[in-house]
Amino acid sequence: MKTIAMVSQKGGAGKTTIAVHLAVCAELAGHRAAIIDVDPQASALEWYHRRQADTPEVIRATPEQLSSLLDQARKNGANVVLIDTAPHSERGALVAAGLADQVLIPCRPAAFDVAAIGTTLGLLRLSGTIDRAAIVLNAVPPRGAQVEEAAKGLSALAKVVPVRLAQRAAYAYAVNDGRSVEEFEPHGKAAEEIRALYRWIMAS
Repeated sequence: MKTIAMVSQKGGAGKTTIAVHLAVCAELAGHRAAIIDVDPQASALEWYHRRQADTPEVIRATPEQLSSLLDQARKNGANVVLIDTAPHSERGALVAAGLADQVLIPCRPAAFDVAAIGTTLGLLRLSGTIDRAAIVLNAVPPRGAQVEEAAKGLSALAKVVPVRLAQRAAYAYAVNDGRSVEEFEPHGKAAEEIRALYRWIMAS
């Protein structure tokens, strides 16, 4: 079972959005997926309640429940589990990162976001999980030198995922009624990006 923790101490980085799209991508690829939502805002759970399909299942939990829930998911035959953590929650981030095979850190290529990522990376270094972490550039503008500058600067701090997720309306439109971009626009560019990110994760 592959366990992926979505971690960022900054709000609005895109953790939940990426998590739900990846979970559906896993299901469409023939895997059994689940999301454990440890964010008190429960955005992933709200998405699930809007969703017509029963899968991927979304379970609300506290950081203290994560270990037992992951054991249960493994026994139930899950192949991929995504943990959606809360911003500004050191405890949740540390527990999730410690239990995950891989930690994804969404980051927008804007000055404030790039500057704020240091807090997240610092937590992961303290917990000894930085080696399994990778930064994924999210909401990337279609053009502009700032993206390359951000990627170059971030690569000096941690691994950067080679797949970038662009600023596309499809991501927001899809989640409005509990879908993913692959269900909303299966042949669109957003769907291609999510599939490419999923392939990178599974190969890493």
